[in-house]
Amino acid sequence: MSESQAISQVEVDIQRRRSIILALLLVGILIFTLAALMVPFLSNQIDSQISSGEVASREIVAPRSLTYTSDILTEAQKAAAGDSIAAIYSPPDTAIARDQLEHLRGTLTYINSVRADTFATNEQKLADLAALEDIDLDLETAQSILNLSDSRWQAVQQEAIVVLEQVMRATIREDRLEAARDNVPTLVSLSLPEDQATIVSQLVTGFVTPNSLYSEVLTETARQQAMEAVSPVERSFVQGQTILLRGQIISETDLEALEQFDLVRTQTRWQDLVSAAALAILTLVYFLVYLRRNSNLTEDLRGLSVIIILFTVFLVGGRFVVTSQTIIPYIYPLAAFSLIVASLFGTKTALVFALPLCILYAYDTPNAFELTLYNLLGSYSGVFALGAARRMTSFFWAAALIAFAEIMVILAFRISQPNADLINIAALVGIALVNGIAASSLTVLLQYVIAQVLGMTTALQLMEISRPDHPLLQFILRNAPGTYQHSLQVANLAEQAAEIIGADTLLTRVGAIYHDSGKALNPFFFIENQLPGTKNPHDTLDPVSSAQMIIQHVPDGVELSRKYRLPRRIQEFVEEHHGTMMTRYQYAKALEAASGDESQIDENQFTYPGPRPRSRETAILMLADGSEARVRAERPADEDELRKVIQSVVEHRLSSGQLDETDLTLRDLDNLIDSFTTTLRGIYHPRIEYPDPKKQITAKSEEVPTVPIISRQSSEISPNPRPES
Repeated sequence: MSESQAISQVEVDIQRRRSIILALLLVGILIFTLAALMVPFLSNQIDSQISSGEVASREIVAPRSLTYTSDILTEAQKAAAGDSIAAIYSPPDTAIARDQLEHLRGTLTYINSVRADTFATNEQKLADLAALEDIDLDLETAQSILNLSDSRWQAVQQEAIVVLEQVMRATIREDRLEAARDNVPTLVSLSLPEDQATIVSQLVTGFVTPNSLYSEVLTETARQQAMEAVSPVERSFVQGQTILLRGQIISETDLEALEQFDLVRTQTRWQDLVSAAALAILTLVYFLVYLRRNSNLTEDLRGLSVIIILFTVFLVGGRFVVTSQTIIPYIYPLAAFSLIVASLFGTKTALVFALPLCILYAYDTPNAFELTLYNLLGSYSGVFALGAARRMTSFFWAAALIAFAEIMVILAFRISQPNADLINIAALVGIALVNGIAASSLTVLLQYVIAQVLGMTTALQLMEISRPDHPLLQFILRNAPGTYQHSLQVANLAEQAAEIIGADTLLTRVGAIYHDSGKALNPFFFIENQLPGTKNPHDTLDPVSSAQMIIQHVPDGVELSRKYRLPRRIQEFVEEHHGTMMTRYQYAKALEAASGDESQIDENQFTYPGPRPRSRETAILMLADGSEARVRAERPADEDELRKVIQSVVEHRLSSGQLDETDLTLRDLDNLIDSFTTTLRGIYHPRIEYPDPKKQITAKSEEVPTVPIISRQSSEISPNPRPES
C-alpha cells in the first residue's frame, strides 16, 4: 500500500469514528429527551399538576357540554340521609322491671336480717350493710336504717317497692338513665318524713336500670332504606363554563369534574407516549438540520458532547422540577444553560439550542406557553447581554436582563386576568429576580469548572490572563522587555487580521501576547532584548548551538505556560507559532561551514519541534509574527514593497505546508495580507525630519509620503538570528 493510500485509509477511519460518535450522541439525546418528557407520566403524576387540596394555578373551563352523575355528591347525599335517621330502641321490657323489683326485695330481706341480728354489734351491722352490691348506702343512711322502728322500716320498704315499680313502668334508655334516677325523689310519698324519704330514694336509685335497649339491626335497616331512597346527583356544564378558578382550593368534586372532561390523567396512556415521541423526534430533526448546515460543530465533537450533556442535564432536571409544584418551575435557572453555551461556544450556538430546551421544559404543563416565553425570552435576553463574556460585569447585566424579561412575561400574562392575585404576582416577580441571579451565578461557576476539566478557554479566562499584572507577563516584562513590546505589536497585528476573517480575536490577541514567553528565560540570545553596542552571544556559538538556543524558546515557553497554569489553548500558540520551520540563518551558516554540502548537515537540528498550526488563530499568529519580523528587518521603501514582503512570508508558510492543518482559504490569506499591510504601514509610518537649527535651510513645502522613503536594506537573509524566519 502506498503512502498516499495509507493516509487516505487513516482519514476514512477517522471519519468513520467521528460519524459513529456523532450518531451515538444524537441517539442519546433522543432517548434522554423522550425520557424527560415522560417524567410526569412515569412517576404517576397528574399531568396538569392538579390534586385535591391544592390551589389552582390557572382557570379551567369546560371544553364541551357535559352532564354526568357525580359519585362524590351522590355519596354525600346518601351519607347525609343515613345520618338523619335517629337511633331506634326496643319498647320497655317488663321483664327487666320485674327482675329489678325482685332484686330490691332480696336486698330488703337482707337488711331485715341485719336489723334482726341481736348478736352483732352496731359496727358489724354497718359493715354488713356496706357490703351490699346493688346499692351504695352512705354511713348516715345505714345508721338511720338501723335506728328505724319496725313499723317505720316497714313503711319505708313498702314505699321503696312502690316507687321502683312506678319508675320502671316508664321508658328508660341508656342516655336517659341519669334523668330517671334524678326523678326518683319526686316519686316518694310526701307522707314520709324527709329522712325516711332519703332512705327510700337511695334504696330505689341503685335498682333503676334501662328497660328500652338500642336496636342496631332496626337502626341500620332504617338507615339503609333512607340511603337507597336518595336519587343520583347529576352535574351539568356547558361549553366554556368555568370549572375551576385560578387561586381556588381544589375539592374532590372539582377533581371529579376535571376527570370527567379528561383534563387530568393518573395513568400513562399510549397517546402520551406518542405525543412525547413526536416532540423528541422533532427535536432530533431540528438538531440534525442545524448540524448539517453548521459542520464546525460536528468537527468539534468534544464541544458538541459538552453541549448535548448540558442540554440533557438541564432538561431532565427541569422536568422533575416542573411536575412538582406551580411556583418552583419559575425559579429553576434554565437560562444558565444558554449563558454557559454562549460563554464557551458563542452566541449563535446558545440561541439555537435554547429554543428546543425551553419548549421541552414547559411541555404538557398547565401554563406551557407562558412558561416557554418566560424561559425563552429570559435566555435570549441573558445571552445578548452577556455578549462575548469578557467582563465580570457582563454576567451582572445578564442576570438583570434575564430577570427583567421574565418579570415582563409574568406581568403580561398575569396582570390582565380578571381574578389577578397581586400577592401571587409579587411572589413570581421576586422569584424572577432570584432566577436571574441564580442563572448568572451558576454560569460563572459551571463555565469555569467545565473549561478547567475539558481544557477549554473562556473569554473571562482570557481577559483575566491578559491583564498586565499577570505574573507571567510581569516576568516577561522584567526579563525581556524587548520581547514584551514585540509580543504586543504582534498581538495588535494578529487581532486586527483575525477580526477581518472572522476568527476569535480575543483568543488570537492573548495567544500572541504569550507566544514568545520562553524568550524570557534567555532574553539576551534574541536581538530585541540586546542593548545597542553589546556583543551578540550568537557570534561565539557554532550554528547548531545557536539554532538550539533559538529553538529552545518554544519548549521553554510551554514549560512557563504550564507553570503559570495558562489554558491549554494558549499553550498551543506557544507550540505552533513556528510550526516545523527551520532557523534559516543558522542553517545557512552551517551550510556555509560545510562548503555547501547539505549531506553533512542534520536538518532536524535546525527545525522547530512543532506541531504545525492546527487552528485559524495560531496560523494567523505565525503569519503575523513572520510578517512583522521581515518588515522590521527589511524596511520596505513603499507600500508595494511592503505588500510583497508580507506576501512572500505568507507564500513561504503556505508552500512549506505549515498551513495544511488549518481551514484558511485563499480568500482568507488575501484578506490577511491586506490587513497586515494596512497595520504595518501604520506602524512604520514616516517621521518628520526636523532641520538642524545651525544650518540655513530654505523652507520648502513638500507632501508627506504615505510610506517610508528610506533606502531599502538588502533583501538577503538578515544576520539577525531571530527565529521568525
